[in-house]
Amino acid sequence: MISGIFGKTKPINYILLLGFLFVFYWFTHFYLFKNTYDPQQLALQTLVLLVLLFSVMVINFVVNRNQITSANSYTILYFTLLIIIFPKSITDNNAIVCNLFLLLSCRRLISLKSLKYIKLKILDATLWVLVASLFYDWAILFLILVLIAIYIYEPKNIKNWLVPLIGIFTFMLLVTAVLILRNIDGFWEDHYTFYSQIDTSKIMVWEDGIKLLIYIALGILTGVVVFLKTGKMGLGRIINLRVVALFFAIGIMISFLKLTTQDYPVLITFFPAAVFMAKYVEIIKRKNIKELVLAGSFLVSFIFLITEVVFK
Repeated sequence: MISGIFGKTKPINYILLLGFLFVFYWFTHFYLFKNTYDPQQLALQTLVLLVLLFSVMVINFVVNRNQITSANSYTILYFTLLIIIFPKSITDNNAIVCNLFLLLSCRRLISLKSLKYIKLKILDATLWVLVASLFYDWAILFLILVLIAIYIYEPKNIKNWLVPLIGIFTFMLLVTAVLILRNIDGFWEDHYTFYSQIDTSKIMVWEDGIKLLIYIALGILTGVVVFLKTGKMGLGRIINLRVVALFFAIGIMISFLKLTTQDYPVLITFFPAAVFMAKYVEIIKRKNIKELVLAGSFLVSFIFLITEVVFK
């Protein structure tokens, strides 16, 4: 039954998932974490919610347009389920906005496979990463993904390697111009601090560490299985998955680097993890097993949520 609904790209799937996220977002803010907002703050949170919902649509577009998965809604389904498991992730406004810009960057990098407008796509991807870094300084590490994507798709053209430098210069020029117009001093030094002090005691806390470690282990295991199965279908099917895997690895690195702060950037890892989980469901041939895996995913997600509610 679940595969019958989400195994296709029907409009009802988007309505169900976006409608649920709309309700769950406010439930998390007002009930789970007891946040209160004045009218201006409420308007801001509504805008952030729209960014989150738009991110879901971007994810669906990326995976279907680039044929990373088959024509189904499993990726956005698992993205939603991961939010249920980590409800704290949608209380971090910076993570939600940063995630959108990283998705837009990843979209351009994956589209490099067409070998058309390569320099323009590299420039776009670089600029999107730098915009994302305005919300999380450590997001600048995703420039590594831009360089690796160049190496994967067209490394022999020297001009491709110069494009990220042009993107960085353009970004710095534009931001500096805005800072001058707004008479803001010391932005670069204050924002790009790259502070990190990993506290091992936090890793042993359920919300901050143990749940994250379980999630990482499951994500890696699922990714390995997907690579082993997809690798047998030819190189063309696995190249884009390499970009997704590197996205996941860098996202996890940032999650640990920000572990001791009040931020909660694990949301930026949900897209690649959801892709691997969706691909894993796809490779299951027996329908009853597929239904069992999907039902188990729902059950586990809501058990985590109930646990969160009970012990808050």
